[in-house]
Amino acid sequence: MAKQRLNKYERETILLTSEGDDTWDIYTFNTDLMNRLHKFAAQHPDLCKLKEENKELGSVSYTIQKSRVSIRLIAPYSEARRKAASEYAKKHGTIGKIQQGELAKSQDL
Repeated sequence: MAKQRLNKYERETILLTSEGDDTWDIYTFNTDLMNRLHKFAAQHPDLCKLKEENKELGSVSYTIQKSRVSIRLIAPYSEARRKAASEYAKKHGTIGKIQQGELAKSQDL
């Protein structure tokens, strides 16, 4: 059977848990998240398991331990902080170093 086509608003990601559970159920169409969950489940089958895969729709559902999931809320940078970071990067050549992989090497020292 051919894969059904859903529009991008129908291809959702749902994280579901309750205060009494020690796991999250993650249902997603997001390819990057599917790949990350697949890799994590292969490396840590005791912490993350594939619950269901719907090849017709292109979605997966995993159960993962709550302790393995983190949700970060990142406040936006102020214009002053953005400008200061830009000036610092220009002055110290950080952009070039990042592109060349030198920043990580210099920070290991």
